[in-house]
Order: sequence, then C-alpha cells, then structure tokens
Amino acid sequence: MCWFKVRNNTDSHAIFDVVRGATKRIIPNDNSAEGTQSNGLTSFDSDGFTSGDANITNGSGRNYVSWNWKAGGTASTNSNGSVSASVSASTTSGFSVVKYTNPGSGSPFTVGHGLGAAPKCIFVKNLASQNWGVWHTGLGFGKYLQLNTTVAEGAANLVTATSSTTFSTYYDHHTSGAELVAYCFAPVKGFSKFGVYYGDGSADGPFIYTGFKPGLIILKRAGNAGNNWNMIDSKRNPHNDVDKILFPSSADADVTTTVADINSTGFKIRLTSSGWNHNQDKFIYLAFAEEPLVSSNEVPATAR
Repeated sequence: MCWFKVRNNTDSHAIFDVVRGATKRIIPNDNSAEGTQSNGLTSFDSDGFTSGDANITNGSGRNYVSWNWKAGGTASTNSNGSVSASVSASTTSGFSVVKYTNPGSGSPFTVGHGLGAAPKCIFVKNLASQNWGVWHTGLGFGKYLQLNTTVAEGAANLVTATSSTTFSTYYDHHTSGAELVAYCFAPVKGFSKFGVYYGDGSADGPFIYTGFKPGLIILKRAGNAGNNWNMIDSKRNPHNDVDKILFPSSADADVTTTVADINSTGFKIRLTSSGWNHNQDKFIYLAFAEEPLVSSNEVPATAR
C-alpha cells in the first residue's frame, strides 16, 4: 500500500493498494468514491513502485512524501470470516489489505484479515462515496473516528471484536452490497506500536515510549471535535526539532511548526496545542519504526 502527498501544494492525499489494483485511488482527506488514476501509481514492483506523471504523485516542480507498507503481494481468497475476502497480508510487518463486500444481513459478520494476530487498528473505506472509518484499540470496540474529518470519536459498529483471524463488523454501518477496503495493523515488537497518551498542556510535554525510533507517527485527539489528524516522519524531519506536519484529514501542504522530538525509543511532545497536547485529553497514535529492531522471529536485527 502506498500513500502519497504533495508537500508544496494543496492537492489531496492519494492511497493505492495491490488488492484494488495499481491505478485505483482513494483519498484519505475526502469521502469520495474510488477513482481510476491511470498516470498516478502505475505498478507495484518487486523493489518499490512506478509512478506516472499525475500531479498527485509526480507533477513538475512538486515535492512529495510517500509512506509505504509491505503486505503479501498478489491477493488471495480468505475464507476465515462469515464473508470471504481478497487479502494481501504480511505477518512479518503486521499489515494487511482486505477487500470484502457487505452482505446486507447476518450482523455481526466477520472478515478474515490474514495477520495471525489481532489487529489493533483498522482503517475502513467504502469504495462508494462515504466517510472513512478508523477503529483503534485506544477507542475501544464500538467506537470510531473518521480519517477525512476532524470529528471526535463516536459510537458505531465499525469494529466490534477482533481475533487472530478475523474482525467483526455490522452490515448496518454500510449499504448492502457495498465494496469495502480495510487496512489492518497488528503490532510487531520493535517495528510498530498502537496506543494512547494523555496530554498535560505543557510545552515540556509527555514522552511516549515505543521501544524503537519512530519513522512515521500518525495521531489524533480522540475526544474533541475540530482537531486534525497529524502525520510526522523522520524523512521530512531527519533531525530534531520535528516541525513538518501533514494532516490526513486535510489537503493542506506541509505546515511548519515545532511539535515533537523523535528519539531512539519513542517521541516527545513539545507544544501546548490542543491538537497535540490538550491537558488530560486522550490521544491515539500509530507509530512505525525507522529501522525495525527485530526480525519476524523476534531476534534483534543487525545494528546500523
């Protein structure tokens, strides 16, 4: 799965994945239906990806960032759930792309995710026009956020249970017969962590321990409307202070303001902004390592 954003222009974000096909785009900051972008991401390759000349991925004079997750290559049918799904999954990275159809009855129904461990975060998009849904372990089952908006957490049957093989959802959250894609994330020691922290309202803010140096952090204030999702990473910010922010819920270009430090074992919040550090409020986060510390058998990787 590849997620693109032009940094010096207000074009929308774009997500492509191997299950839906290289030229099929969905937009994180928008509720619009899946569309075909023939000159965006044109192929998934054995060692990366190939882009065309579309403004969303490769326009003249534009600067880009892309965040990329390795799943399991070509999709296969997963029948672990009560509905079958097309799944590309990697148990090593704890990431899968899952495409399935809402059966319109039999709630709750279950969908296989292929991870071999219970996911702690799931992004869901109806491939017709509808808001994104994000379930995160820090919200609890039956709660969700919307990736493309700034609303607070709300009650919905987006994800009501998870197991090592499936997640449960209700048909009434989407229209009968709707095609959906879910991006499922399970924590992998030394590579990814999905948790919560609580703001303290101080410029010397909380330190969030991950056990590795994060390469990408996505976070959102959970309980209050009006605050964007935030994305920071170690490629736009190779050194502290971390001051380059993009918003999954907005098409804005890079915003420059000091927000955090990224350290060898986590990240530290460094401002009082309500979208990062409102006193006593809960924030959910996803963190992925710059250099994974362990391999699939939990043996420490070679130090670099």
